[in-house]
Amino acid sequence: MSFTSILFIVFLVIVGIQLIYYLAFLFSFSIQREETKPKKHIPLSIIICAKNEANNLEKNLPYILKQEYSNFEVVLVNDSSSDETLEVMAQFKASNSNIKIVDVKSNETFWGNKKYALTLGIKASSHDFLVFTDADCKPNSNDWLAEVSSKFSNQKAIVLGYGAYSKKKYSLLNALIRFETITTALQYFAYAKLGIPYMGVGRNMAYRRELFFNNNGFNSHMAIKSGDDDLFINEVANAKNTDIIVTKESFTISEPKNSFKDWVLQKRRHVSTAKFYKSKHKFLLGLFYISQLLFWILGITLVVLSFKIQWILAVIALRFTIQLLCFGLTAKKLDDVNLVFLAPILEIFLVSSQLSIFIANLISTPKHWK
Repeated sequence: MSFTSILFIVFLVIVGIQLIYYLAFLFSFSIQREETKPKKHIPLSIIICAKNEANNLEKNLPYILKQEYSNFEVVLVNDSSSDETLEVMAQFKASNSNIKIVDVKSNETFWGNKKYALTLGIKASSHDFLVFTDADCKPNSNDWLAEVSSKFSNQKAIVLGYGAYSKKKYSLLNALIRFETITTALQYFAYAKLGIPYMGVGRNMAYRRELFFNNNGFNSHMAIKSGDDDLFINEVANAKNTDIIVTKESFTISEPKNSFKDWVLQKRRHVSTAKFYKSKHKFLLGLFYISQLLFWILGITLVVLSFKIQWILAVIALRFTIQLLCFGLTAKKLDDVNLVFLAPILEIFLVSSQLSIFIANLISTPKHWK
């Protein structure tokens, strides 16, 4: 058997793996309708940890305070900011009785550790149901809290939401960020639907306070600077206690990074936590990424070699058809269908960037959350 024949067989196996993944995602999340549940007005504590976020708080906090929800407090955690973050918090507190401020001073043991600041914020909260977002996020509607809280029940103690990024025309970086965000959301929502939840995003997620303390909070990974959202969810989430919310009213919207360098630094922090996931999650996520990378490498190689070119093109077309169907239905559900026809190009950029980020993290790991 020739070397190119072996490459062809490996390529078919890789495409088979990809198709199995995409079909699993397709049927578990993409084509399922959102289940509408009655709104609940259970008491909520919104936790926002901010470090040098004075401008973002001034811009976004009013949207949170305008929520059409009868019983909620906002716990603002100032994580040793060097700008006017604390002063902005105090101004909002002066005119809003449902705001609490937790001022975290520099601590040599926990310096630069968001988890320490978040823990103090959680301890200061009054209610058993906690909703998390960031200072640079704003709710997509005044029903954000009502939508998120509707998913809580006696069994469901974790609610995973979607944190979108605002759209900017004629920006490849913006398109890449949104594509990566949708792809990641497709995975963690689908995995949750399949009964193996592995992460959430701190821009939009919620869980019960008692779940945090019953699992000793962030203690098992306090020394890891990132992962206050995904590592905690990876540790405590399971098929029975986790639900998702993907109505447009439940989204939060953030401003994306404006430079490729800043985005890469952000992704390096996020990616650095993946090696601490449970083994089954690392295997499944690793297999998906490796199959993506090999699909492009082997596909391009076989096309250049013109080996069984008609078969290669047919297999590639099948893979793209299933992928675009899956991504397109997800993008429609997440209100960002404009990216569908750019998906193949954006995938090449994303896979290349992820490989570069992985290699960079092998050399050095990001030390601080900001």
